[in-house]
Amino acid sequence: MSYCLAIDIGASSGRHLLGEIKDGKLDITEIYRFENGIKEVDGTLVWDTDALCESVIAGLAKCKEAGKIPHTVAIDTWGVDYVLLDENSREILPCVAYRDPRTEGVPEEIYRLIDKNKLYRRTGIGEQNYNTIFQLWCDKLSGKMDKASHLLMMPDYLSYKLTGVVSHEYTICSTTGLVNAQSRSWDSEVLETLGYKKELFKEISEPCTPIGGLSKEIRERVGFDCLVMHCPAHDTASAVAACPIGDDSLFISSGTWSLVGTENTYPVTTDDAMNAGLSNEGGIEGSYRFLKNIMGMWLFQSIRRELNSRYTYDEMMQLAMESSFKELIDPTDNAFLAPKSMIDAVRNYLGKPDLPLADVLSSVYHSLANSYTATLKELEGIAGKKINQINIVGGGCRDRYLNQLTKQYTGKKVTAGPVECTATGNIMSQLFFLDKSMTLENARELVKRSFDIAEV
Repeated sequence: MSYCLAIDIGASSGRHLLGEIKDGKLDITEIYRFENGIKEVDGTLVWDTDALCESVIAGLAKCKEAGKIPHTVAIDTWGVDYVLLDENSREILPCVAYRDPRTEGVPEEIYRLIDKNKLYRRTGIGEQNYNTIFQLWCDKLSGKMDKASHLLMMPDYLSYKLTGVVSHEYTICSTTGLVNAQSRSWDSEVLETLGYKKELFKEISEPCTPIGGLSKEIRERVGFDCLVMHCPAHDTASAVAACPIGDDSLFISSGTWSLVGTENTYPVTTDDAMNAGLSNEGGIEGSYRFLKNIMGMWLFQSIRRELNSRYTYDEMMQLAMESSFKELIDPTDNAFLAPKSMIDAVRNYLGKPDLPLADVLSSVYHSLANSYTATLKELEGIAGKKINQINIVGGGCRDRYLNQLTKQYTGKKVTAGPVECTATGNIMSQLFFLDKSMTLENARELVKRSFDIAEV
Protein backbone atom coordinates (compact mmCIF):
# COMPACT_ATOMS: atom_id res chain seq x y z
CA MET A 1 0.00 0.00 0.00
CA SER A 2 1.37 3.44 -0.95
CA TYR A 3 0.78 6.23 1.57
CA CYS A 4 1.28 9.98 1.43
CA LEU A 5 1.67 11.76 4.78
CA ALA A 6 0.43 15.31 5.33
CA ILE A 7 1.80 17.12 8.37
CA ASP A 8 -0.66 19.99 8.82
CA ILE A 9 0.26 22.45 11.56
CA GLY A 10 -1.91 25.33 12.72
CA ALA A 11 -1.61 27.92 15.44
CA SER A 12 -3.19 25.68 18.10
CA SER A 13 -2.47 22.12 16.99
CA GLY A 14 -0.82 19.91 14.42
CA ARG A 15 -1.76 16.60 12.86
CA HIS A 16 -0.21 13.82 10.83
CA LEU A 17 -2.69 12.44 8.31
CA LEU A 18 -2.06 9.49 5.99
CA GLY A 19 -3.70 9.48 2.58
CA GLU A 20 -4.19 6.65 0.10
CA ILE A 21 -6.38 5.98 -2.90
CA LYS A 22 -9.03 3.32 -2.19
CA ASP A 23 -11.67 2.29 -4.72
CA GLY A 24 -11.25 5.51 -6.66
CA LYS A 25 -11.54 7.73 -3.58
CA LEU A 26 -9.03 9.49 -1.37
CA ASP A 27 -9.03 8.00 2.10
CA ILE A 28 -7.45 10.07 4.91
CA THR A 29 -6.64 8.77 8.39
CA GLU A 30 -5.31 10.78 11.32
CA ILE A 31 -2.27 9.02 12.74
CA TYR A 32 -1.06 11.57 15.31
CA ARG A 33 -2.13 14.85 16.87
CA PHE A 34 -0.20 17.32 19.00
CA GLU A 35 -0.69 20.69 20.64
CA ASN A 36 0.85 23.92 19.43
CA GLY A 37 0.52 27.46 20.65
CA ILE A 38 2.12 30.83 21.15
CA LYS A 39 4.01 31.26 24.43
CA GLU A 40 5.00 34.44 26.21
CA VAL A 41 8.68 34.46 27.16
CA ASP A 42 10.19 37.58 28.75
CA GLY A 43 7.35 39.67 27.40
CA THR A 44 7.67 38.37 23.81
CA LEU A 45 5.20 36.06 22.02
CA VAL A 46 7.17 33.14 20.58
CA TRP A 47 6.89 29.67 19.05
CA ASP A 48 8.48 26.67 20.75
CA THR A 49 10.48 25.38 17.77
CA ASP A 50 12.02 22.51 19.76
CA ALA A 51 8.58 21.20 20.69
CA LEU A 52 7.36 21.57 17.10
CA CYS A 53 10.31 19.60 15.73
CA GLU A 54 9.90 16.85 18.31
CA SER A 55 6.18 16.58 17.55
CA VAL A 56 6.85 16.29 13.81
CA ILE A 57 9.33 13.46 14.46
CA ALA A 58 7.03 11.74 16.97
CA GLY A 59 4.25 11.62 14.37
CA LEU A 60 6.59 9.99 11.86
CA ALA A 61 7.49 7.37 14.44
CA LYS A 62 3.76 6.68 14.95
CA CYS A 63 3.52 5.75 11.26
CA LYS A 64 6.18 3.08 11.82
CA GLU A 65 4.34 1.81 14.90
CA ALA A 66 1.13 1.56 12.87
CA GLY A 67 2.90 -0.31 10.08
CA LYS A 68 1.95 2.39 7.58
CA ILE A 69 5.17 3.84 6.26
CA PRO A 70 4.63 6.79 3.91
CA HIS A 71 6.29 6.97 0.51
CA THR A 72 6.25 10.78 0.64
CA VAL A 73 5.67 13.43 3.32
CA ALA A 74 5.03 17.17 3.15
CA ILE A 75 4.51 19.92 5.74
CA ASP A 76 2.19 22.92 5.68
CA THR A 77 1.81 25.64 8.33
CA TRP A 78 0.49 29.15 8.82
CA GLY A 79 2.23 31.97 6.94
CA VAL A 80 4.63 34.88 7.59
CA ASP A 81 6.65 33.39 10.50
CA TYR A 82 10.22 32.17 10.03
CA VAL A 83 13.36 30.89 11.73
CA LEU A 84 16.82 32.42 11.29
CA LEU A 85 19.87 30.14 11.34
CA ASP A 86 23.47 31.23 11.94
CA GLU A 87 26.55 30.21 9.91
CA ASN A 88 26.65 26.93 11.82
CA SER A 89 22.96 26.26 11.05
CA ARG A 90 21.95 26.87 14.67
CA GLU A 91 18.65 28.57 15.43
CA ILE A 92 18.86 32.25 16.38
CA LEU A 93 16.13 32.39 19.00
CA PRO A 94 13.58 33.44 19.98
CA CYS A 95 11.34 32.55 17.05
CA VAL A 96 8.92 35.47 17.41
CA ALA A 97 5.25 34.83 16.60
CA TYR A 98 3.30 37.05 14.26
CA ARG A 99 0.91 38.17 17.01
CA ASP A 100 3.73 39.84 18.95
CA PRO A 101 3.29 43.65 18.91
CA ARG A 102 6.91 44.37 17.95
CA THR A 103 5.91 45.51 14.46
CA GLU A 104 3.61 48.33 15.58
CA GLY A 105 4.62 51.42 13.59
CA VAL A 106 7.03 49.47 11.36
CA PRO A 107 5.01 49.78 8.12
CA GLU A 108 5.34 53.56 8.30
CA GLU A 109 9.13 53.20 8.65
CA ILE A 110 9.24 50.89 5.61
CA TYR A 111 7.16 53.30 3.52
CA ARG A 112 9.71 56.04 4.11
CA LEU A 113 12.15 53.88 2.14
CA ILE A 114 9.84 52.42 -0.49
CA ASP A 115 6.54 53.90 -1.65
CA LYS A 116 3.57 51.89 -0.39
CA ASN A 117 1.91 51.79 -3.81
CA LYS A 118 5.14 50.71 -5.49
CA LEU A 119 5.66 47.94 -2.94
CA TYR A 120 2.15 46.62 -3.54
CA ARG A 121 2.55 46.75 -7.32
CA ARG A 122 5.71 44.67 -6.99
CA THR A 123 4.62 42.12 -4.38
CA GLY A 124 0.80 42.20 -4.45
CA ILE A 125 0.59 41.63 -0.68
CA GLY A 126 -1.79 43.72 1.42
CA GLU A 127 -0.49 45.51 4.48
CA GLN A 128 -0.68 43.60 7.75
CA ASN A 129 1.53 44.63 10.67
CA TYR A 130 2.69 41.04 11.10
CA ASN A 131 3.90 40.49 7.51
CA THR A 132 7.39 39.04 7.28
CA ILE A 133 8.71 42.17 5.59
CA PHE A 134 7.91 44.14 8.76
CA GLN A 135 9.07 41.46 11.20
CA LEU A 136 12.46 41.35 9.48
CA TRP A 137 12.84 45.10 9.95
CA CYS A 138 12.79 44.49 13.70
CA ASP A 139 15.47 41.81 13.29
CA LYS A 140 17.57 44.18 11.21
CA LEU A 141 17.37 46.97 13.79
CA SER A 142 18.15 44.59 16.68
CA GLY A 143 21.20 43.13 14.91
CA LYS A 144 19.64 39.67 14.80
CA MET A 145 19.74 39.67 10.99
CA ASP A 146 23.50 40.35 10.99
CA LYS A 147 24.08 36.99 12.71
CA ALA A 148 21.92 35.06 10.23
CA SER A 149 23.04 32.97 7.25
CA HIS A 150 19.68 31.38 6.44
CA LEU A 151 16.04 32.41 6.65
CA LEU A 152 13.53 29.58 6.56
CA MET A 153 9.78 29.98 6.62
CA MET A 154 8.23 27.72 9.25
CA PRO A 155 7.34 24.71 7.02
CA ASP A 156 10.68 24.99 5.20
CA TYR A 157 12.45 25.04 8.57
CA LEU A 158 10.65 21.89 9.72
CA SER A 159 11.45 20.17 6.40
CA TYR A 160 15.08 21.21 6.89
CA LYS A 161 15.08 19.59 10.34
CA LEU A 162 13.98 16.33 8.69
CA THR A 163 16.34 16.40 5.71
CA GLY A 164 19.22 18.79 6.38
CA VAL A 165 18.34 20.50 3.08
CA VAL A 166 17.80 24.27 3.00
CA SER A 167 14.96 25.09 0.61
CA HIS A 168 12.25 27.65 -0.03
CA GLU A 169 8.69 26.87 -1.21
CA TYR A 170 6.83 29.44 -3.28
CA THR A 171 3.38 29.65 -1.65
CA ILE A 172 4.75 30.17 1.86
CA CYS A 173 7.37 32.65 0.61
CA SER A 174 4.64 34.60 -1.18
CA THR A 175 3.19 35.56 2.22
CA THR A 176 6.35 37.48 3.15
CA GLY A 177 5.73 40.63 1.10
CA LEU A 178 9.22 40.13 -0.38
CA VAL A 179 8.38 38.02 -3.46
CA ASN A 180 7.71 39.67 -6.81
CA ALA A 181 4.15 38.86 -7.85
CA GLN A 182 5.04 38.59 -11.53
CA SER A 183 8.31 36.66 -11.43
CA ARG A 184 7.37 34.50 -8.39
CA SER A 185 10.92 34.96 -7.06
CA TRP A 186 12.48 37.14 -4.35
CA ASP A 187 12.26 40.81 -5.32
CA SER A 188 15.91 41.92 -5.36
CA GLU A 189 14.98 45.61 -5.61
CA VAL A 190 12.85 45.45 -2.46
CA LEU A 191 15.55 43.51 -0.59
CA GLU A 192 18.22 45.99 -1.64
CA THR A 193 16.11 49.03 -0.77
CA LEU A 194 15.45 47.71 2.73
CA GLY A 195 19.01 46.52 3.27
CA TYR A 196 18.01 42.91 3.87
CA LYS A 197 20.84 40.39 3.43
CA LYS A 198 20.29 38.83 0.01
CA GLU A 199 22.17 35.66 0.94
CA LEU A 200 19.27 34.78 3.27
CA PHE A 201 16.96 34.36 0.29
CA LYS A 202 17.86 31.30 -1.77
CA GLU A 203 16.13 30.05 -4.93
CA ILE A 204 12.40 29.39 -4.56
CA SER A 205 10.85 26.04 -5.56
CA GLU A 206 7.29 25.55 -6.77
CA PRO A 207 5.01 23.15 -4.88
CA CYS A 208 4.92 19.45 -5.87
CA THR A 209 8.72 19.26 -6.02
CA PRO A 210 11.01 17.01 -3.92
CA ILE A 211 13.35 18.22 -1.16
CA GLY A 212 15.18 15.03 -0.19
CA GLY A 213 15.18 11.94 1.98
CA LEU A 214 15.29 11.86 5.76
CA SER A 215 18.66 12.57 7.33
CA LYS A 216 20.58 9.70 8.93
CA GLU A 217 19.66 10.95 12.42
CA ILE A 218 15.95 11.11 11.63
CA ARG A 219 15.97 7.74 9.86
CA GLU A 220 17.42 6.15 12.96
CA ARG A 221 14.84 7.82 15.20
CA VAL A 222 11.73 6.94 13.18
CA GLY A 223 12.85 3.63 11.71
CA PHE A 224 12.40 4.31 7.99
CA ASP A 225 13.22 6.63 5.11
CA CYS A 226 10.84 8.52 2.85
CA LEU A 227 10.89 11.43 0.42
CA VAL A 228 10.16 14.86 1.92
CA MET A 229 8.41 17.13 -0.56
CA HIS A 230 7.18 20.65 -1.03
CA CYS A 231 3.41 20.74 -0.90
CA PRO A 232 1.74 24.16 -1.11
CA ALA A 233 3.41 24.89 2.22
CA HIS A 234 1.11 27.75 3.23
CA ASP A 235 -1.87 25.99 4.77
CA THR A 236 -4.36 28.15 2.89
CA ALA A 237 -2.65 27.34 -0.40
CA SER A 238 -3.07 23.63 0.32
CA ALA A 239 -6.71 24.17 1.34
CA VAL A 240 -7.52 26.08 -1.84
CA ALA A 241 -5.75 23.47 -3.96
CA ALA A 242 -8.30 20.93 -2.74
CA CYS A 243 -11.27 23.31 -2.74
CA PRO A 244 -13.79 22.31 -5.45
CA ILE A 245 -14.10 25.84 -6.86
CA GLY A 246 -14.92 27.16 -10.33
CA ASP A 247 -14.42 30.49 -12.07
CA ASP A 248 -17.61 31.84 -10.48
CA SER A 249 -16.74 30.67 -6.95
CA LEU A 250 -15.57 32.34 -3.78
CA PHE A 251 -13.63 30.24 -1.29
CA ILE A 252 -13.66 30.75 2.45
CA SER A 253 -10.93 28.76 4.15
CA SER A 254 -12.40 28.85 7.62
CA GLY A 255 -10.14 28.21 10.59
CA THR A 256 -8.26 30.40 13.05
CA TRP A 257 -8.30 32.87 10.16
CA SER A 258 -10.99 33.23 7.52
CA LEU A 259 -9.28 33.56 4.16
CA VAL A 260 -11.84 34.86 1.69
CA GLY A 261 -10.99 35.00 -1.99
CA THR A 262 -10.98 33.75 -5.56
CA GLU A 263 -8.44 31.86 -7.64
CA ASN A 264 -6.79 33.79 -10.47
CA THR A 265 -4.25 32.99 -13.17
CA TYR A 266 -2.59 36.41 -12.74
CA PRO A 267 -1.92 38.87 -9.89
CA VAL A 268 -4.15 41.94 -9.45
CA THR A 269 -1.94 44.74 -8.11
CA THR A 270 -4.04 47.83 -8.73
CA ASP A 271 -4.51 50.70 -6.30
CA ASP A 272 -8.11 49.56 -5.74
CA ALA A 273 -6.88 46.10 -4.70
CA MET A 274 -4.32 47.63 -2.35
CA ASN A 275 -6.83 50.02 -0.78
CA ALA A 276 -9.23 47.12 -0.22
CA GLY A 277 -6.54 45.22 1.71
CA LEU A 278 -6.46 42.33 -0.77
CA SER A 279 -3.45 40.08 -1.28
CA ASN A 280 -2.17 37.99 -4.19
CA GLU A 281 -0.71 34.91 -2.52
CA GLY A 282 0.81 32.01 -4.40
CA GLY A 283 -1.17 28.95 -5.35
CA ILE A 284 -0.69 25.58 -6.97
CA GLU A 285 0.07 25.20 -10.70
CA GLY A 286 0.93 28.86 -11.23
CA SER A 287 -2.29 30.21 -9.71
CA TYR A 288 -2.83 33.16 -7.38
CA ARG A 289 -5.13 33.35 -4.40
CA PHE A 290 -6.68 36.83 -4.53
CA LEU A 291 -7.95 37.17 -0.99
CA LYS A 292 -8.42 39.03 2.25
CA ASN A 293 -7.34 37.84 5.72
CA ILE A 294 -10.15 38.14 8.25
CA MET A 295 -9.86 37.01 11.86
CA GLY A 296 -12.15 34.00 11.91
CA MET A 297 -12.47 31.27 14.52
CA TRP A 298 -9.69 33.01 16.46
CA LEU A 299 -12.39 35.27 17.87
CA PHE A 300 -14.40 32.32 19.21
CA GLN A 301 -11.27 30.41 20.27
CA SER A 302 -10.09 33.39 22.31
CA ILE A 303 -13.48 33.91 23.96
CA ARG A 304 -13.74 30.23 24.85
CA ARG A 305 -10.21 30.15 26.26
CA GLU A 306 -10.96 33.28 28.30
CA LEU A 307 -13.95 31.46 29.79
CA ASN A 308 -11.74 28.46 30.69
CA SER A 309 -13.62 26.32 28.16
CA ARG A 310 -16.78 26.58 30.25
CA TYR A 311 -18.84 26.30 27.05
CA THR A 312 -18.43 24.03 24.05
CA TYR A 313 -18.38 25.71 20.64
CA ASP A 314 -21.88 24.38 20.01
CA GLU A 315 -23.08 25.92 23.28
CA MET A 316 -21.52 29.25 22.33
CA MET A 317 -23.23 29.01 18.96
CA GLN A 318 -26.58 28.37 20.68
CA LEU A 319 -26.11 31.42 22.91
CA ALA A 320 -25.51 33.57 19.84
CA MET A 321 -28.54 32.17 18.05
CA GLU A 322 -30.74 33.10 21.00
CA SER A 323 -29.55 36.73 20.91
CA SER A 324 -31.17 39.42 18.78
CA PHE A 325 -28.12 41.72 19.03
CA LYS A 326 -26.63 42.55 15.61
CA GLU A 327 -24.28 45.49 16.07
CA LEU A 328 -21.06 44.92 14.14
CA ILE A 329 -17.33 44.97 14.75
CA ASP A 330 -14.61 44.98 12.08
CA PRO A 331 -12.97 41.54 12.38
CA THR A 332 -9.88 42.80 10.54
CA ASP A 333 -9.14 45.46 13.18
CA ASN A 334 -5.84 45.02 15.03
CA ALA A 335 -7.76 45.40 18.31
CA PHE A 336 -8.66 41.72 17.91
CA LEU A 337 -5.19 40.44 16.96
CA ALA A 338 -3.98 39.48 20.46
CA PRO A 339 -5.99 41.25 23.18
CA LYS A 340 -5.69 40.26 26.83
CA SER A 341 -9.48 39.85 26.81
CA MET A 342 -11.32 39.22 23.54
CA ILE A 343 -14.68 39.75 25.27
CA ASP A 344 -13.58 43.19 26.47
CA ALA A 345 -12.09 43.96 23.06
CA VAL A 346 -15.51 43.41 21.45
CA ARG A 347 -17.28 45.38 24.17
CA ASN A 348 -14.83 48.27 23.94
CA TYR A 349 -15.07 48.37 20.13
CA LEU A 350 -18.86 48.63 20.41
CA GLY A 351 -18.72 51.08 23.33
CA LYS A 352 -20.82 48.72 25.46
CA PRO A 353 -18.76 47.67 28.52
CA ASP A 354 -21.59 45.61 30.05
CA LEU A 355 -22.67 43.76 26.89
CA PRO A 356 -23.82 40.22 27.85
CA LEU A 357 -21.82 37.26 26.56
CA ALA A 358 -24.59 36.07 24.25
CA ASP A 359 -24.67 39.47 22.56
CA VAL A 360 -20.87 39.53 22.26
CA LEU A 361 -21.03 36.18 20.48
CA SER A 362 -23.92 37.29 18.28
CA SER A 363 -21.97 40.39 17.25
CA VAL A 364 -18.99 38.24 16.24
CA TYR A 365 -21.17 35.92 14.16
CA HIS A 366 -22.96 38.68 12.30
CA SER A 367 -19.73 40.64 11.86
CA LEU A 368 -17.98 37.71 10.22
CA ALA A 369 -20.87 37.10 7.82
CA ASN A 370 -21.01 40.82 7.04
CA SER A 371 -17.25 40.98 6.41
CA TYR A 372 -17.50 37.99 4.04
CA THR A 373 -20.20 39.84 2.12
CA ALA A 374 -18.19 43.06 1.91
CA THR A 375 -15.13 41.14 0.68
CA LEU A 376 -17.21 39.31 -1.92
CA LYS A 377 -18.41 42.63 -3.33
CA GLU A 378 -14.86 44.02 -3.37
CA LEU A 379 -13.59 40.97 -5.21
CA GLU A 380 -16.39 41.09 -7.76
CA GLY A 381 -15.66 44.72 -8.52
CA ILE A 382 -11.86 44.60 -8.52
CA ALA A 383 -11.32 41.17 -10.12
CA GLY A 384 -14.18 41.65 -12.58
CA LYS A 385 -15.82 38.37 -11.62
CA LYS A 386 -19.42 37.46 -10.96
CA ILE A 387 -19.56 35.24 -7.88
CA ASN A 388 -22.46 32.78 -7.82
CA GLN A 389 -21.28 30.25 -5.26
CA ILE A 390 -19.35 30.23 -1.99
CA ASN A 391 -17.34 27.17 -0.93
CA ILE A 392 -16.58 27.10 2.81
CA VAL A 393 -13.86 24.61 3.70
CA GLY A 394 -11.77 23.76 6.75
CA GLY A 395 -12.69 23.17 10.37
CA GLY A 396 -14.85 26.29 10.55
CA CYS A 397 -17.24 24.89 7.93
CA ARG A 398 -18.75 22.78 10.74
CA ASP A 399 -20.27 25.94 12.27
CA ARG A 400 -23.82 25.65 11.00
CA TYR A 401 -24.92 29.09 12.22
CA LEU A 402 -22.04 30.94 10.55
CA ASN A 403 -22.74 29.01 7.33
CA GLN A 404 -26.41 30.02 7.48
CA LEU A 405 -25.58 33.66 8.17
CA THR A 406 -23.10 33.65 5.28
CA LYS A 407 -25.85 32.45 2.97
CA GLN A 408 -28.30 34.98 4.42
CA TYR A 409 -25.95 37.96 4.17
CA THR A 410 -24.52 37.19 0.72
CA GLY A 411 -27.61 35.77 -0.96
CA LYS A 412 -25.39 33.23 -2.72
CA LYS A 413 -25.40 29.45 -2.93
CA VAL A 414 -23.18 28.16 -0.10
CA THR A 415 -21.58 24.74 0.28
CA ALA A 416 -19.68 23.43 3.31
CA GLY A 417 -16.83 20.93 3.12
CA PRO A 418 -14.53 19.22 3.03
CA VAL A 419 -13.40 19.74 6.62
CA GLU A 420 -9.91 18.34 6.04
CA CYS A 421 -9.27 20.51 3.01
CA THR A 422 -5.75 21.58 3.99
CA ALA A 423 -4.48 18.04 4.56
CA THR A 424 -6.27 16.97 1.38
CA GLY A 425 -4.50 19.62 -0.70
CA ASN A 426 -1.20 18.68 0.90
CA ILE A 427 -1.72 15.03 -0.04
CA MET A 428 -2.96 15.95 -3.52
CA SER A 429 0.31 17.75 -4.23
CA GLN A 430 2.22 14.59 -3.33
CA LEU A 431 -0.02 12.60 -5.67
CA PHE A 432 0.76 15.11 -8.44
CA PHE A 433 4.44 14.25 -8.02
CA LEU A 434 3.82 10.50 -7.91
CA ASP A 435 1.30 10.45 -10.79
CA LYS A 436 2.35 12.81 -13.58
CA SER A 437 -0.98 12.27 -15.38
CA MET A 438 -2.98 13.88 -12.56
CA THR A 439 -4.33 17.38 -13.21
CA LEU A 440 -5.79 19.94 -10.83
CA GLU A 441 -9.19 19.48 -12.45
CA ASN A 442 -9.35 15.72 -11.96
CA ALA A 443 -7.82 16.05 -8.48
CA ARG A 444 -10.70 18.33 -7.48
CA GLU A 445 -13.13 15.81 -8.95
CA LEU A 446 -11.46 13.23 -6.71
CA VAL A 447 -12.17 15.52 -3.74
CA LYS A 448 -15.85 15.75 -4.67
CA ARG A 449 -16.09 11.96 -4.86
CA SER A 450 -14.23 11.39 -1.63
CA PHE A 451 -15.71 13.81 0.91
CA ASP A 452 -19.02 15.17 2.11
CA ILE A 453 -19.76 18.56 0.57
CA ALA A 454 -23.19 19.75 1.63
CA GLU A 455 -25.26 22.67 0.39
CA VAL A 456 -26.26 25.00 3.24
